[in-house]
Amino acid sequence: MVKTVVESKTKTAVLGFDQPFCVIGERINPTGRKKLAAELEAGDYSTVEKDALAQVMAGANILDINAGVVYNSNPNPNETEPPLMTALINLVQGLTDVPLCIDSSVPEALEAGLQAAEGRPLLNSVTGEEERLEFVLPLVKKYNVPVVAISNDDTGISEDPEVRFAVAKKIVERAADFGIPAHDIVVDPLVMPIGAMATAGNQVFALVRKLREELGVNTTCGASNVSFGLPNRHGINNAFLPMAMGAGMTSAIMNPVALPVTQKKIAEKKAEVEAAGIILPADMEDEAFVQMFGLGSTKPRAGKEMEAIRAANLLTNNDAHGGAWIAFNKPAGSGDAAAGGRGGRRGGRRRA
Repeated sequence: MVKTVVESKTKTAVLGFDQPFCVIGERINPTGRKKLAAELEAGDYSTVEKDALAQVMAGANILDINAGVVYNSNPNPNETEPPLMTALINLVQGLTDVPLCIDSSVPEALEAGLQAAEGRPLLNSVTGEEERLEFVLPLVKKYNVPVVAISNDDTGISEDPEVRFAVAKKIVERAADFGIPAHDIVVDPLVMPIGAMATAGNQVFALVRKLREELGVNTTCGASNVSFGLPNRHGINNAFLPMAMGAGMTSAIMNPVALPVTQKKIAEKKAEVEAAGIILPADMEDEAFVQMFGLGSTKPRAGKEMEAIRAANLLTNNDAHGGAWIAFNKPAGSGDAAAGGRGGRRGGRRRA
């Protein structure tokens, strides 16, 4: 069976057809997060710390580290992104021992991340674009790491799944020319929004099967892309992920955390309850209130997508004796949290 091995200094994550689905936490990414971007420019990493720990607690197997912020003080990411990538990786490695995914469109930032990361990180990413292939594949070989291969090339992203398959095949073949085995290529077949393309779901399921059967590669995707622009996105994601797993997808880049209920939401619900004539205890804590009325939690916790993944792992016999499912459903604080320990600050890496 094909296995893609991603490692920190002390912990291993394995992507494979006979392995539990691998969750790559996406939250450490300033794209579209103005508050986080401003914090990073100011040297404030408090949100990164919280996001790293929350994702591990929610069950992320790998943490994606993206330093793609454009500073107001210096809009050149070629200058700002490499040192920021190094700082983020050093910070996260000091908080948790889960393996990392180094995510950047800036070549120098990728290498800076590879130099800072302990173990064997996943590199995100290479495309079928010639310039990208010529820079990234030698890095993959030099540092002996697996890489995400995104199925677009110099012509852009094709809506035709056969074209996307051809791009993936090209990347796998070019990687082989560098001595990089197929098991170190994790293909992202590019999930299209179902709201814009009604066949997007069926397309990706068929494409994942073909990638598995004909190229023998593991696969990943940006899981939330499928629900973009539609209401109740979690409902769509919850259905998509087990279906993708059934087709052979072995990982996803996603948010494993259900964000806390806001004080505004709590206040609105309390007003609604009081208007209905329900009298609540004066000393009732917010957490007890939101639990009673099914609002979620005041604390970060594993999201519904994680519940769907855990159930699918159980149903496909990738959860030995149901241990992970049982632990996942134990009450909070019962001692079965999925937190990773401190990974240590220094360590070596395997090189080719």
